[in-house]
Amino acid sequence: MERKKWYSVLGSYLKQYRMTALMFLAFAVIFAFLFSLYELETEAVWYAAGLCFLLAAVVLFVHFFLYQKRYQERCRVLQNVQVMLDHLPEPKTLAETDLQEMLKEQKRMLDAALSRWQTERRESMDYYTTWVHQIKTPISAMRMILESEDTEEHRELSAELFRIEQYVEMVLSYLRLESDSSDYLFKEYDLDGIVKQAIHKYAPQFVRRRIRLQYRPADIKVLTDEKWLLFIIEQILSNSIKYTREGCVTITVIPEKILKISDTGIGIAKEDLPRIFEKGFTGYNGRADKKSTGLGLYLCKMAADRLNHKISAESTPGEGTTVLIDLHTEPLQVE
Repeated sequence: MERKKWYSVLGSYLKQYRMTALMFLAFAVIFAFLFSLYELETEAVWYAAGLCFLLAAVVLFVHFFLYQKRYQERCRVLQNVQVMLDHLPEPKTLAETDLQEMLKEQKRMLDAALSRWQTERRESMDYYTTWVHQIKTPISAMRMILESEDTEEHRELSAELFRIEQYVEMVLSYLRLESDSSDYLFKEYDLDGIVKQAIHKYAPQFVRRRIRLQYRPADIKVLTDEKWLLFIIEQILSNSIKYTREGCVTITVIPEKILKISDTGIGIAKEDLPRIFEKGFTGYNGRADKKSTGLGLYLCKMAADRLNHKISAESTPGEGTTVLIDLHTEPLQVE
């Protein structure tokens, strides 16, 4: 809440008590009128009214000072309303008492609803975490069976199984990013090591789709969380493979600690480009593909924001897409 200037508070004060002022003036006029009807001296009325005005001015000055002080107390409470709702100013009127009781009742209801939501959220998180770990067992068993014989059919099934694994991991990542979890470990990592993990994971997909990969290792340290940066890179590589029918995917790191992942895929329509990081947005390519969820890049953006990295994209339809991840961090200055 933005605190008002004193003259704005004065305007609100005068507006609030305008009826009292009008009644005072009306009383003075009535007395003057009646005195004139009886042909009495009206000077006494005006003299008495003047004294009343003087007294009222003193009283109103003190009253306005207290009015403004109470306003400042309310502003202080509003700035820290979550912790100071139980320390509201002492009510002076019945209306203030009722309003404070309503606020406290609303807070009790909100606390109860929040507690229920947190419990349900925790139970949901526990369920899906358990589900992810349980589903990995049959996935691993199916992978072992498929790897026992190298046939074209088994290779196709392995590729589909790999996609299932991606979706399973995405479920858990989505829940973790949507929660207030502190599942982050920030320290300096070797960027080349993180990139190579993603490349190793998707190497079979590059081979299967016959897409070339170009990457020159870069000896650069970055301050990040390894698990979540790896998640971002993997999602981008997944999209590059998905929408690149032929050509190559190029990974480069420029000295400004910007990781660039470029492909020669179908590209992104100009009107879709500003919205690709929105939740559930699939764009023209997603509608054509019929299987796009619109969550991959949304999760990348969310994870990048949590890591304090900047992510953006450039694309030309029919030529390809480049995703840029700015990993630059300002060094801390010790004073």
